[in-house]
Amino acid sequence: MALPPQFLDELRARTPLAAVIGRRVRLARSGRQWKGCCPFHGEKTPSFYVYDDHYHCFGCGVHGDAITFVMQSMGASFPEAVEQLAAEAGMQVPKPTPEAAEAERRRLDLSGVLEAAAASYRRRLGLPEGKEARDYLARRGLTGETIERYGLGWSGEGRGAIASDLQREGVTSDDLIEAGLMRRDDETGRTYDLFFNRVMFPIRDRRGRTISFGGRIMGDGQPKYVNGPETVLFSKRRTLYGLDLAREAVRQGGTLVVVEGYMDVIALGQAGFGAAVAPLGTALTEEQLEELWRLSPAPVLCFDGDRAGARAAARAADLALPMLAPDRTLRLIALPAGEDPDSLVKGQGARAFQAMLDGARSLADSLYDLLHEGVSDTTPEQRAAFRTRLEEACRKIPDKSLGAEYRSVLLDRFFASRRRDRPGTRRGPERGGPQRAAPVRTGGRPAEDAVAVAAERARILTAILLRHPDLFRDVEHAFAGLELDPPLAQLRDALTEWSLDAEVLDSGALIDHLDTFGLRAEIDRVLAGTPVPLPACASSEAMPAEAEEGWWHIFGFLNAGRLREEVETAQRDMAANLTADTERKLKSLKNAYIKVSSGEPDDTGLAAA
Repeated sequence: MALPPQFLDELRARTPLAAVIGRRVRLARSGRQWKGCCPFHGEKTPSFYVYDDHYHCFGCGVHGDAITFVMQSMGASFPEAVEQLAAEAGMQVPKPTPEAAEAERRRLDLSGVLEAAAASYRRRLGLPEGKEARDYLARRGLTGETIERYGLGWSGEGRGAIASDLQREGVTSDDLIEAGLMRRDDETGRTYDLFFNRVMFPIRDRRGRTISFGGRIMGDGQPKYVNGPETVLFSKRRTLYGLDLAREAVRQGGTLVVVEGYMDVIALGQAGFGAAVAPLGTALTEEQLEELWRLSPAPVLCFDGDRAGARAAARAADLALPMLAPDRTLRLIALPAGEDPDSLVKGQGARAFQAMLDGARSLADSLYDLLHEGVSDTTPEQRAAFRTRLEEACRKIPDKSLGAEYRSVLLDRFFASRRRDRPGTRRGPERGGPQRAAPVRTGGRPAEDAVAVAAERARILTAILLRHPDLFRDVEHAFAGLELDPPLAQLRDALTEWSLDAEVLDSGALIDHLDTFGLRAEIDRVLAGTPVPLPACASSEAMPAEAEEGWWHIFGFLNAGRLREEVETAQRDMAANLTADTERKLKSLKNAYIKVSSGEPDDTGLAAA
């Protein structure tokens, strides 16, 4: 029994062809492809090329896909080759059953029905009745060559046109219903066309086979665009409009770009950007992203220049984060307000769109702005919430090293924006000594004054981090929200910048680094034993757990409400992901919160502020 084409397509998509062929042929990169000496005829100059889904030898003419290669190179039968590749891909080969045989027969029948329908729609476009549709396509600037390339057609003005055309070929109403071209009224039992008075856009799979249609109504009727329903051949969430033509364009060096609609794809194709695709009236799906990454490691998402486009970009970025890897990412374009790709190339030409492609931003650069859209960060609480949002986005990335790189990029922008927003501050410390204002303190106030106590506690928190900088990344968000005297604030900024690039958070390396920026005097003041001796948790001899619990204990006297929130967050983190780190962090926070709540002194000798 022939295996279902859907199964074979999925098997081919899951099989990395270069890896399969690379077991027997030494391959080398050649642009976007691989090349090597053909294993099927003796040659010294490589003429055997491997693409994303097929290979071809320009010497002997041999070509095929992964299944063909296993058959040709190993002498395996078709079933044997499929069994081997399916096992490697973790797929189960469908068992031959009468039901499966019948389903496959129906699939083949439906493919024939859809191809016949596509031919009928194309024929009707050229008839006198198709004049309105032809005029519409001409107004949209489409040439006859473009119309033919994308297989555009006309449904006919009245109902029953497609059934009438295909009846002579033995196609029944039931066939048309199953193919998604007609529907049956459940109450009356009467059938009616899904598409009439519409310009027709055939929707094709990656191999160019028609699997459904979309239609654009003439006039002001609604809905303006209609896509065919889900069928055994067509799944909206797995299909991208224009994919068959985009594959060839990508092979020839085109940039894979995702736009929002049929006409955007077609307008870009006519302007020379043949590697354009679009989802089918829905947001991008995981399956569509996987399909994109099979063609390009960094496809470009191009959204309309309006609020809806911004929302679509944010949704796509959020969907992509858990699927990112070092070898696959996204780039993004935000078009000017009021523009879409179709209007841009018509109004400003292909060069304008090429400039947009050349300026496409990486996902890492775009993500900060997407997450910041509509978010206020004017108060410490809002900034802390926004920073949490940034870090949560990074945690969605499964590759830890890649997630760390994203975190570094996003937090670098976060702290840079905070420095810009703070009056009278610069981006960071400069050589030649810091310019700093003296702490605002009035003389003669008691040492135990609340302001002085808070200042000393902030100094001690900073001392703990200077002695135990490996703790910094766990407390950085809380530390950033504290109001510090200018000298301490400058020290905090320098510490933050150092932590973004430092591979090892070592106390000696940190202090040496800060010293080169003229901060030695401030370091000495922070680590001095006066006016309040440093507690044991600020000693370089303190154990990491002691330093962490002590830091949160002292912090709790400055902001008990925030400490409680930290405990609640740590509880949620541990419930979602029980690890030694999440368990340790929760323990330190709970112990610190219990001490603060019970009024237990924090070993600083300071009265409660």
